[in-house]
Amino acid sequence: MEAILHGVVLAFGLILPLGVQNVFVFSQGATQPKLIRALPATITAAVCDTLLILLAIFGLSVVVLQFEWLRFSLIIVGVVFLLYMGYSIWRTEPTSPTEANQALPIHKQVLFALSVSLLNPHAILDIVGVIGTSALTYVGKDQVLFTVACIAVSWIWFFGLTLAGSALKKLDESGGLMKLFNKCSALFIWGTAIYIAVSLIS
Repeated sequence: MEAILHGVVLAFGLILPLGVQNVFVFSQGATQPKLIRALPATITAAVCDTLLILLAIFGLSVVVLQFEWLRFSLIIVGVVFLLYMGYSIWRTEPTSPTEANQALPIHKQVLFALSVSLLNPHAILDIVGVIGTSALTYVGKDQVLFTVACIAVSWIWFFGLTLAGSALKKLDESGGLMKLFNKCSALFIWGTAIYIAVSLIS
């Protein structure tokens, strides 16, 4: 029970702060014409988090991050994807059933969800440094329970964000609030890209 509670609290602590991944998943729930159309982004983000959690707990990602050239390449590719994603979200208009073609198609949802999940060095370091290290205190069954708790929180959170975005869209019939949200999301994503790029240079 202690391992489960620890995993839940820890995972929520890492996933709650506003980040590019959360913003993107929420925006898809809000901009897609139907809730089911936003699921590719939701599922991709949850699967990526599951993969990162498993890698962190089994220690494989720690080995990968020891290679400086790989870390550098990861950051460069991540910055480029974030800049492009910010541009796409900035141009996205609130959708109606007759404007479904304006929403991001499945392949772009998956691509962007992959980029903000796997190409964000800060997120990877958080998962490796916090979840990976915390998992070392458990063995056997307790470690499995800890892992499952962290993964469950991730899935529940992303589906909840998608539902919240969809609910906001229904409340915002004029689309004005969602248009403002898209602009703010794009600015936030561009800001994150600039921050990561600056941290690479400094």
